[in-house]
Amino acid sequence: MATMDPEVKKETSSDSDFKNEHPPMYKVILHNDDYTTMDFVVEILMTVFGKSFEIATQIMLNVHEQGKGICGIYTRDVAETKVNTVHILAREREFPLKSTMEKE
Repeated sequence: MATMDPEVKKETSSDSDFKNEHPPMYKVILHNDDYTTMDFVVEILMTVFGKSFEIATQIMLNVHEQGKGICGIYTRDVAETKVNTVHILAREREFPLKSTMEKE
């Protein structure tokens, strides 16, 4: 059986420079315009962002009344995908709905 040399220090994860950091998160935002219907915004919020009808309606009202509304907070890849999906679906229905993301 081997004995441990007290002079040898075993490096542990707390001794290393490794930090268990979370990836940066991004807010996905919808912006108001004069052409996209409220129904379409609610539909987007339910289908793309998985919101209930009630929550989607509240976010849509924020977009309408305040000029923008936060749809959710995601990692960068997920946020980019959701922004692109909104633009694709809006273009298919000929709406100018704009979605952006910003670092939280």
